[in-house]
Amino acid sequence: MDLQKLMDLPGALAAFTYSDRGDLLAHELREGTEITPQMLDLLSRSCVANLAIAGMEARGWEAVTGQRGFQPLKGFSVVGLEWSVVVNGNSGVVIRNRDVDYEAAFAALQAA
Repeated sequence: MDLQKLMDLPGALAAFTYSDRGDLLAHELREGTEITPQMLDLLSRSCVANLAIAGMEARGWEAVTGQRGFQPLKGFSVVGLEWSVVVNGNSGVVIRNRDVDYEAAFAALQAA
């Protein structure tokens, strides 16, 4: 994963990769950002937990309704007050809300 490519996204504050268990493996931080490695470590664990919960919900929805196409889950976004997190696979990028382009972020995560 080329984290520097993710940092080229407008408004990117941090880019990171994590293990399937949520351990922070690598990160890049924009100089002057309030984001810290400790925040990214917690965020990595939250990403794993959110994907697990969303996967459970998707599986349940498919089982109850008979509808298909909700799995496999690969990514998601979380919108905060000042910045958003976009995750795909085991990588993510934190972007200022005023600059975020979710489609571009997902595309960059898939290509990087």
